[in-house]
Amino acid sequence: MVKQQPLDDADIDRVFHALADATRRDIVRRTLVAEQSVTQLAAAYAMSFAAVSKHIAVLAEARLITKRAEGRVRLVRADPAALARAQDLLRSYEDLWRGRIDRLDALLAEPSPATPPHDGAGVPASVPPPPN
Repeated sequence: MVKQQPLDDADIDRVFHALADATRRDIVRRTLVAEQSVTQLAAAYAMSFAAVSKHIAVLAEARLITKRAEGRVRLVRADPAALARAQDLLRSYEDLWRGRIDRLDALLAEPSPATPPHDGAGVPASVPPPPN
């Protein structure tokens, strides 16, 4: 198994910029299922061929897809390894925040030293009973 290189800041910016657009996410989804030509992809959207080509260029720059030529046809396929790197990055953020939330939960569960202990009725034990 080949160890994946971590994404640098510029790579991270490119990946999340590319995935910020619904059309580009859909292109990735479609090309994960099967390799498609640029013409096939363009036919799926209510936009020009040039606009779809620009979306594909953004995805290629982010290395989320690969393009190859087969004669005059340009074929596009999503790169699962690139998506796995993005998923690993998100998982690291999730782990970071889960750890912080767990520490906050533990801190909130600790009794406060400034809070006097309560009797069974919810009244602080240091409060004398009312006179009869």
